[in-house]
Amino acid sequence: MTIEQKFSLEQRAALYGALADPARLSIVDMLVLGDASPSELQRRLSISSNLLAHHLGVLERAGLVHRSRSEGDKRRTYLRLQPTALEVLVPTSSPLTATRIVFVCTHNSARSQLAAALWNKQSHIPAASAGTHPAPRIHSGALAAARRHDLPLDATRPADVADVLAPGDMVIAVCDNAHEEMRENPNSLHWSIPDPARTGSAAAFDRAFDDIDHRVARLAPHCLPNGELS
Repeated sequence: MTIEQKFSLEQRAALYGALADPARLSIVDMLVLGDASPSELQRRLSISSNLLAHHLGVLERAGLVHRSRSEGDKRRTYLRLQPTALEVLVPTSSPLTATRIVFVCTHNSARSQLAAALWNKQSHIPAASAGTHPAPRIHSGALAAARRHDLPLDATRPADVADVLAPGDMVIAVCDNAHEEMRENPNSLHWSIPDPARTGSAAAFDRAFDDIDHRVARLAPHCLPNGELS
């Protein structure tokens, strides 16, 4: 199915009209690779809160951006691109470089483990995972989801992020709690993926798996090993 078949002429016009502003296009470029709160976007863009609210309203009305409540502090919201919008949008910024990708969640028992395994299937840059408060073992739901999707997942003991991170690593926080606990730095991204362990259902783990899989497929082509960017 082509883009023209999926979107009506009016929908496509609204989508491209919403992007016809440098600030809104910059917001979309940021959100293509990871999620962000309004305050994080405001800091990166150096614009007023009123102007940012205007731009976000335009993007939301066009169906490009969706808000969700943080699972961490329950007060802040995170913005992400709608999945359908991602089919016609690609980042225009320079490729990202890293020695290694480190996926981090709170317990290193589900989302970060799945993310590292999925990344290692799609990229030559190695991936590892860690937790801010590691659990004793990998969640059985994550192991079951990996089996359902034929994804090799080593049942290694969850690790503490302080013992894993090294210079040159790119950090991707795959949960709100970990993102809010860790210090923000230019070489990090945030994926606001709901915790499947909250319900423990197979459907919740499959939703998390699919979300991570799509994000990995979107980001991996835009990352290069350190030293390869000329």
